[in-house]
Amino acid sequence: MKETNIKRSVTVGEFETAIRALPEKKKYTREDLLIPPFLLEEENSISIYYAPHNEYINPEAKVFIIGITPGFEQMGTALAAAKKGFEEGKTIEEIQYACKVAARFSGTLRKNIIYQLGQIGLPEVLGIESAEQLFAERDDLLHTISLIPYSVFVKGKNYTGHTPKLIKSPFLMKYVYENFLWDYEQLHSPEQVILIPLGKAVEEVLFHLADEGKIKREQILCGFPHPSGANVNRLKELEKNKESMRNFLTAFGKDNG
Repeated sequence: MKETNIKRSVTVGEFETAIRALPEKKKYTREDLLIPPFLLEEENSISIYYAPHNEYINPEAKVFIIGITPGFEQMGTALAAAKKGFEEGKTIEEIQYACKVAARFSGTLRKNIIYQLGQIGLPEVLGIESAEQLFAERDDLLHTISLIPYSVFVKGKNYTGHTPKLIKSPFLMKYVYENFLWDYEQLHSPEQVILIPLGKAVEEVLFHLADEGKIKREQILCGFPHPSGANVNRLKELEKNKESMRNFLTAFGKDNG
């Protein structure tokens, strides 16, 4: 297990009782998880629930893959990993790492991300054989993160960054400033990290942070399609932007090699 920095605010240890009380089942429902013990904040139709897989930090990362917020599937996967960890007597640090490994863009998202990263030539720039290694033996190069580290739901549905628009919501943007930027600042060489936003909503927030001088625009890979299976134009967007993304990565690799 790699070096860990435990981040501010809530941590998995504070939810041990609620996590241990979760039912024994292969797949959780919303009725199982969207319950008062995991509720962090609410505003109007927005509810934010605890998810434990964004507490582990990899300060040696060369690539940041950035989503909006953990969806319900990721939340369930991470909480299941935490429950197992507590039952096996693991330390808090071990549980945090296990949650990260289990839930980082789990399911179809991870499969699609791996394919898209391979198509734009990231493995060659990093000197590895395949993008799949970033989620396995070469995860020393990777840090996955969400702009909002916890699961956000609007009227009970996964938040997509658009309604309300993330950049226009002070309630949600505070998590970007207090959590995402905190992660970024833990890196040993933050300005040499490739920032890969998953979709336009994340890209827009990163540009906003660059305009504020919090990160550098030259780090942001533009045009990476959101890997969700619901994005029916994903492959078309990938083909359209592939050459420009390849050129960006090649230039970035030369400048920061």
